[in-house]
Amino acid sequence: MLNKLAIGVVIGSLASGISAQTVTDIPAAKLNSAYAQDARGTIVRNPYGLCWRTGYWTSADAVAGCDGELAPPIPKATAPEFAAPTTVATAPVSVTPPATTACDFSAILENDQTFPFAKAQLSGAAKNRIDQDLRNKLAGCGTIRSVIVTGHTDRLGATGTNQQLSEQRAAAVAAYLKSAGVAAPVTIVGAGETEPVKSCDTKISRKKLIDCLAPNRRVVIDVKGSSK
Repeated sequence: MLNKLAIGVVIGSLASGISAQTVTDIPAAKLNSAYAQDARGTIVRNPYGLCWRTGYWTSADAVAGCDGELAPPIPKATAPEFAAPTTVATAPVSVTPPATTACDFSAILENDQTFPFAKAQLSGAAKNRIDQDLRNKLAGCGTIRSVIVTGHTDRLGATGTNQQLSEQRAAAVAAYLKSAGVAAPVTIVGAGETEPVKSCDTKISRKKLIDCLAPNRRVVIDVKGSSK
């Protein structure tokens, strides 16, 4: 008995709702089976102004004014446009390389550093001069282009012998420079007796003449390079 009464109440409510519906003013040509329609083929609304959808309704069937005001289509996102960077021409900047300072010097093994008569062996004084003076000067150069070692003799003896002796003296100095760590290429030159720096009286004894001519038995070291 109670169930029958409840069903009757529901049916009465639906009848009351339908009787309150109004017909939309949308032309029947725009309607389809997506919405409930009256006998004239026009959509009907419920008391709240909304249309009745059927089971065939999809979002593509939405009608403006029936399901609320349709939102305009969302435009596709497009990447922002950026203006191409402007290239500004600049004048080339000339860079002047720093000026290099010459590292040129000469050293003479003389006085107690000279060679004994008719000998090509370096004295202890000559080795000390190379170790303490020449090596420091050479180390101070950034680049060494050339090292020329020239040997000399006095005028005593045969010219050919003196030429050979002068070359041997230059070679002895070059070899010691190498052993002392000088990596630059070394050129040896023999000047023989052709470039004396001292003249002596020929009337003195031979021993005194040999002692007098000692400055001529020398070696000259010429260095060409640039500083660091």
